[in-house]
Amino acid sequence: MRGHISRRTVLGALASALGTAALADAPLTSLRPRARPSGAAAAATDIAPIPPEARATLEQIVADARLEGTVSIAVADTSGRIIEGQAQDTALPPASVTKSLTALYALETVGPEHRFVTRLIATGPVTDGRLDGDIALVGGGDPTLETDHLFSLAAELKAAGIREVTGRFLVYGGALPYEDEIDEGQLDHLGYNPAVSGLNLNYNRVHFEWARTGSSYRVTLDARSATYRPEVTIAEMRVADRSLPVYTYAAAGDLDQWTVARGALGDGGSRWLPVRRPALYCGDVFRTFARSHGIVLPAAEQVATEPTGSEVARHSSGRLQDVIRDMLRYSTNLTAEVVGLTATASTGNTPPDIPTSAAAMNLWLEDRFGVEAGFVDHSGLGDASRISAAQMVGILTSPGVMERLMPVLKEHDLKDAEGAPIANYPATVHAKTGTLNFVSALAGFIRTAEGADVAFAIFCGDLDAREAAKASGDEIPAGSRYYNGRARNMQQRLLQRWGLIYTG
Repeated sequence: MRGHISRRTVLGALASALGTAALADAPLTSLRPRARPSGAAAAATDIAPIPPEARATLEQIVADARLEGTVSIAVADTSGRIIEGQAQDTALPPASVTKSLTALYALETVGPEHRFVTRLIATGPVTDGRLDGDIALVGGGDPTLETDHLFSLAAELKAAGIREVTGRFLVYGGALPYEDEIDEGQLDHLGYNPAVSGLNLNYNRVHFEWARTGSSYRVTLDARSATYRPEVTIAEMRVADRSLPVYTYAAAGDLDQWTVARGALGDGGSRWLPVRRPALYCGDVFRTFARSHGIVLPAAEQVATEPTGSEVARHSSGRLQDVIRDMLRYSTNLTAEVVGLTATASTGNTPPDIPTSAAAMNLWLEDRFGVEAGFVDHSGLGDASRISAAQMVGILTSPGVMERLMPVLKEHDLKDAEGAPIANYPATVHAKTGTLNFVSALAGFIRTAEGADVAFAIFCGDLDAREAAKASGDEIPAGSRYYNGRARNMQQRLLQRWGLIYTG
C-alpha cells in the first residue's frame, strides 16, 4: 500500500527516547531517511516532513536502548539483500520466533489441510448394547483437544449403542514420542512446559484453584473448559507449611504429586499447572464423561501398541493451517512441539524425542534454504537454540516463504512512546515475537509506507544474565522485565523507522 503520512504524532513515535546500555558494534550498513518535501511543497502533498529527532540511525536506536549482551539485527529486501544490519551474523536464542520456522516446516512437509484425529476403538463385537472387548481412546497427536471434545466423544459412544463394556479401558498416545516436559531447564510448575504425547488434553495443563476456609484451604484440580469442570484423579495437591519453595513436584507412579507453600497462597487464586501423564489425563476425564452418559468404565490403562478394531467415534481438529495460525497467535509450546514432531514423522522417520526431531528440522532448513541453524526443539523454549538475524531474513526472503507465512502470522501493533497502538500507521507489520528471561526476539515482514516489502529479524540476548537468573530459581528474576521491556521499545523504534524510510 502507498503511504499517506500526515500526522506528526505518527512520525513523532520514531523519536521516543527508549532504552538503557549501548552496544559497541556499529551497523554493517545503514539506511538514511529519504528527502521529504517541506513548507509549501509539504502542504501541497499533505505529507509532513520527517522531523530531525525522528532521523535516528539504527546505530543510534540500538545505543539508546542500552541493552547489555548482544543484539543481532537484519532487514532485507525481497531479493534477500541485507539493506541494514548490526551483528547480523551473530547467532542468538530466537525464543518463540522458532515457531514461525516450525510452522513453515509443517506447512511444507505435512500440508495445510492435515487434521489431527482422536478415535474411540472397540476391540470386540457389540451385542444388545454390550461391548465384549475393550474400548480404546486412541490419540493422533491433536494439540487442540479440549475437555468439551471428550464430552462429545462420550456422547457419540452412547449414540453408537454401547451401554456396557466388559473389557478394559485403554488409552494410546504412541502416535508421537512421549516427553515428560519440553525443556528440562524450566521450573517444574510452569504450565507452558508440559508433557508431550500423541494424546493431549487442554494443552496438557490442569487447573489448580484454592480458597481460604478458616485456618485452612480448599484446593481443587480440574480439567475445566468453558462448559465443564471435571475433577481429576491423576494429580493431587497438598498445602505445605512453608514459605519457599512455592511449589514442589514429584512423580509417584502414574500420579502427579504437588505441594504448594501455605505462605504463598493468600486468600485465594488459581493457575494452570503442567500435566506429566497426558494420556492418562485424557482417560481420567473421558471416564468421568462416559459415566455421566451411563457407561461405567474401569480406570484407564495406558498401552504402548495401538489398539485395533472398529471405530465407534472420532473427533477431528481444525485444518493444520488454522492450528498453526492459533499457535503463532497464542505462542502455545505444546502445539509447536506436536506440529514439529508430526512434520518430522511425515518424512517417514518417526523421531524418538524432541531433540532428534529438531535436528531433522535443522537438516530440512539446510537443504531447503542453505541455512545451518541450531534448534533444540520446535517451540523455542530451550535457550540452547541458535540462529542469526541474517540467517532468519535469508529464510524469510526465500521464494514462496512470504506467501506461506503471511496468512498465519499475526499483525504486530506499532505503538507510540506510551505503548498505545498508533491508529492508521502507514506501514504494517506481520511478525512472531519471542520472549525468555533476558532474551527478546522478533522477526517477520513489513509492508512499508511506500508499498515495498521487507523482511526483518531482531534478536536480543544477555545470556550471562540469563544463566545467573536460572541459577536463582525465580520464575521472573530481577531485571528480566526491565531488559525485555527495553528490547521491545527498541524493536518498536526500528520497525517504525524501516516502515517509513525504506522505498524499495
